[in-house]
Amino acid sequence: MTVNLSEERVAAPARPVRHVVLEVVNFGIVGGSGVLVNFLVFNVLLHALAWPAMAATVSASVVAMGTNYLGFRYFTYRDREARTRRQITLFFVFSALGVAMESGLFYAGYHGLGLHGPVESNAVKAASIVLASAFRFLVYRTWVFQHDAHRA
Repeated sequence: MTVNLSEERVAAPARPVRHVVLEVVNFGIVGGSGVLVNFLVFNVLLHALAWPAMAATVSASVVAMGTNYLGFRYFTYRDREARTRRQITLFFVFSALGVAMESGLFYAGYHGLGLHGPVESNAVKAASIVLASAFRFLVYRTWVFQHDAHRA
């Protein structure tokens, strides 16, 4: 009689990997909708209403931050602990750091490199969002939307 242990060894790590992949996909869905909100507000403020570039990018990021909280809380991380003051505070503190990162990167491209046109400003905005989103993913999953020990 032989026992095939290799199937058990391969199957064991698949569940955590699958869970993280699903989390990344859900984060991408919510983040993608936040990016659309961010770009829409940014372009309306900057190009249609002629707001100053930094005011437009910060305002757009703040509006997207609010919509993202709802998506992360009720979609991506719905299996995590219930909403608390601590969670909300951490979300907005880390989101503000993300907005600062995003705005600093945007400033460097828009003002530092002189990328002012509609295509260029959107390219700089996109790059700044991508870089700040990596930071947000790590801190949201680690500190903001933690697993509830009683559910695990």
